[in-house]
Amino acid sequence: MIFERQLWHPVALAEEVAAAPVAVRLLGESLVLWRDEVAGVHAWTDRCPHRGAQLSLGRVVQCEGGARLECPYHGWRFEAGGRCMQVPALPEFVPPATHRAMTHAAREAHGLVWVRLDAPAEGEGEGDAVPAFAPEEDTRLRKLNCGPYDVETSAPRLVENFLDMSHFGFVHEGWLGARDMTAIDDYRVEATPHGLMATGCKAWQPQSTINSTAPAQVEYTYEVTAPYTAVLTKIPEAASVGIDDYRESIALYICPIDAERSRVWFRLATADFERDDAALRAFQDTIFLQDKPVLESQRPKCLPLDLRAELHTAADRASSLYRRHLKMRGITFGVC
Repeated sequence: MIFERQLWHPVALAEEVAAAPVAVRLLGESLVLWRDEVAGVHAWTDRCPHRGAQLSLGRVVQCEGGARLECPYHGWRFEAGGRCMQVPALPEFVPPATHRAMTHAAREAHGLVWVRLDAPAEGEGEGDAVPAFAPEEDTRLRKLNCGPYDVETSAPRLVENFLDMSHFGFVHEGWLGARDMTAIDDYRVEATPHGLMATGCKAWQPQSTINSTAPAQVEYTYEVTAPYTAVLTKIPEAASVGIDDYRESIALYICPIDAERSRVWFRLATADFERDDAALRAFQDTIFLQDKPVLESQRPKCLPLDLRAELHTAADRASSLYRRHLKMRGITFGVC
């Protein structure tokens, strides 16, 4: 069984899955998301088992037995568990239990819909755990999702970029870095059960957040919480922002659409309750859209796990450990 199919992956903003079916793609497979008021959100293979039409082109109908997903081609109706309950061409026909759509596990967390294609074998895989985001329950911090951003590169390339500080002065010059302040101090990195933790990371930044009033030295902590998920927490020097005890965490959530194509969301947890959503999203747009063309230029698009394939320095120790972690976990999607 392919390991990444046993993991939970984000596929859509939860608010996007409302009255109509939604087509998404995950790990090279087409899925349909739909919602009913009782059982919540569902994720199925986007193919009617009758004649192969896309179920995402259909509609959700309310029936006496609950909400059902109706195929756009012949109107077959499927209940929340995937079983076909009605074939309009044969009103008296009672479909057998084998007449059913292919279903997958789905749930909501962090404002997103998460899908797991395969259940892990007993004692293996990630079980029922969607990657944790520690600030989620902290009421002192405001939560906001940014994105999605579609990027023509692999999910592991995106995670590695997220962990990388030495590009700040070049890709994010005038924002997260400056060309004359690019030295990376020594930092600590260690393996964790779910990935890695990097601490003691520091960067001099002209504008580390939307709240910055002056350049500052910023302390970063990075954590890889799943093969395609990471979290950073940054604490600027107190004098450089106008908010007492300011801190913010940013979670990177990636949907590996195909091996070389990804969809990205960021979830912010910030002490800023003053600015509106649009302003916070605009700042995140600015930063990530600086990364996007560089990420899409990298070759190969898949991340090489052989450490001899690309050159490394001490400044890259977090990404080097990340590559070793992916290899150890048996990740095959988006790597080479």
